[in-house]
Amino acid sequence: MARSIIAVFVARPFAGIVRTGPAASVQWRRTGMMSEPKGPLHARGRIAQWVHGARLYSLTITVAPILVGVGLVLGTTGAVATGPVVAATVSALSIQIATNLANDAADGASGLDAPDRIGPARLTGSGALSPGTVRAGALVMTALAAVSGLVAVWSGGWPILAIGIASILAGWAYSFGPRPISGSPFGEVCVVVFFGVLAVSGTAWLAGGVFGVLPVLLGVAIGLPAAAVLTVNNHRDRVQDQRGGRRTLAICLGPRRTTWLYGAQMTGASLIAAMSVAPMTPVGAALLALSGVCGGWMGTRLARTPPGPMLSRRLAETARYQLVLAVVLAFILVWRP
Repeated sequence: MARSIIAVFVARPFAGIVRTGPAASVQWRRTGMMSEPKGPLHARGRIAQWVHGARLYSLTITVAPILVGVGLVLGTTGAVATGPVVAATVSALSIQIATNLANDAADGASGLDAPDRIGPARLTGSGALSPGTVRAGALVMTALAAVSGLVAVWSGGWPILAIGIASILAGWAYSFGPRPISGSPFGEVCVVVFFGVLAVSGTAWLAGGVFGVLPVLLGVAIGLPAAAVLTVNNHRDRVQDQRGGRRTLAICLGPRRTTWLYGAQMTGASLIAAMSVAPMTPVGAALLALSGVCGGWMGTRLARTPPGPMLSRRLAETARYQLVLAVVLAFILVWRP
């Protein structure tokens, strides 16, 4: 029964994602939140190509910590500074899209995104757009992030300015520079910091002046499944990454221990979230602790998934789990059952 319930909320919405054909002409069927347009990238219009390159399906990992931060502020103060939060959200989403495009340009130019890659086709790797064009798109999104971020900085002051600058620099350092973060074992740590701790803490400060240990703990809790998304991605791409000289955490740990890490990330997220809210709502803490069963089950599923396109489905399920956990956590923080 428990497995059936978990499948309804996490796995089933992505059950129809199927890949056919080589990566350069990959086709996906729309399912749940994650979808890829059909047909070769060369045959699509320019707008469709940019939408594809932005990886809109991945933006939930930016929205999730903002939901948690807003939920914390609503439950603590009863009011939220809507304007600055909206501006910060636009800035954060723009930074992630810029990071995605920069990664596309860098990996395509270096040959890492070869036609035999398991995941979705990329703009540069497929030859649809040049590295320079995609990199220019990343710069445009970075400029949009800076402009919208200034509105948030006007309200939140230097802490928001520091988070914004660090986030932009980290987004470009992920794929560019002498030692790109994407090719190192530190990618998951950076995700927890930027898509967890700083995102929740920054939102809580900006939305209502809330700060302290609690936003940090909540940030770790919601950042762990975001890091798990990267873990699955690197687990899927380990062959291509190793061939390209990368040393991701998945490569360093090996296949078996990578699945152990994933299970720890997923169950740890629920347990840390439960511990964080326990003093204010024991009932909410119990509900969050029970969600760890779902995380453990997903870890088992990953361990049983053979290398190949099916790992893209595990990645999508992980992103959905993080968003569901964020919504539940925000609800608990606001209403405190």
